[in-house]
Amino acid sequence: VHVVESGGGLVQRGGSLRRSCAASGFRLGIEIYVFCGFRQAPRKERAGVGCIGGAEGRTYYADSVKGRFTIPSMDATNANNTVYLQMNSLNAEDTAVYYCATDLLPLQCGPRWPTRHYDYWGQGIQVTVSS
Repeated sequence: VHVVESGGGLVQRGGSLRRSCAASGFRLGIEIYVFCGFRQAPRKERAGVGCIGGAEGRTYYADSVKGRFTIPSMDATNANNTVYLQMNSLNAEDTAVYYCATDLLPLQCGPRWPTRHYDYWGQGIQVTVSS
């Protein structure tokens, strides 16, 4: 399994970005797997941003991004095998390196999604919000 991220960059406060997470190597369609987003700001620990469990049909978000960040639902028509993180109303506190993580099992995010182990990670991508 490989995960490649794209879509970061520099954006002004209040702006939007869409982070893409392209996955390959799964035996089944990616829409049934779990994909979680994390970020690590300078001098801070890595923190969960959001998680979508395809088979579970649920999406979770950290309190700090609720109402601003969205992970669109995946479906079997996702021919690009890509999971997106839509980031709106960005502010300086959103500046960080963003990561995409996934695993083969379990197929649900669960309430402990921010702290559980994931086998597969993207390379990370920088998002910088200017004030």
